[in-house]
Amino acid sequence: MNTPVLTGGCQCGAVRYSFSEKPRGAHICHCRMCQKAFGGFYAPLVGGPTVTFRVTRGEISKFASSDQAERGFCARCGTPLTFAYVGGEWMSVSIGSLDDPEAFPPEDQHGVDSRLSYVNALGQLPDHPSIEQRHPDKAAFIASTNHQHPDHDTLVWPDPS
Repeated sequence: MNTPVLTGGCQCGAVRYSFSEKPRGAHICHCRMCQKAFGGFYAPLVGGPTVTFRVTRGEISKFASSDQAERGFCARCGTPLTFAYVGGEWMSVSIGSLDDPEAFPPEDQHGVDSRLSYVNALGQLPDHPSIEQRHPDKAAFIASTNHQHPDHDTLVWPDPS
């Protein structure tokens, strides 16, 4: 396997992965299975050939959402990580689990027949900054109690317990 060109992982850091080639085909899927798997309005995904993907820390737990597809997640923190067809040659990952999700704006949408009626209007909702921005006095406390893994590889996995 070549040197990783892109890395990502779960929220707690127990699972890390890499691609040796830049993923492509960024999209969002509105199908009902993706909505449930992500617990969200849709699933943002991007992928690459399976041979370019590898798990570099931990193990991805899998759920067979159908006889044709498996969805991978971190068993410790629950982060949705992967989608692949059984026996397929393509591995998709959740864009939000990438260390640099900004690099993969969706190019198209799938499963639009299940798209929730209000999704297209989300960009028109009022914007609000994070709680850290709204309450700078609480930012240090929030940071000191944060168990989220940083957006880069680390030598060790911090055990938050």
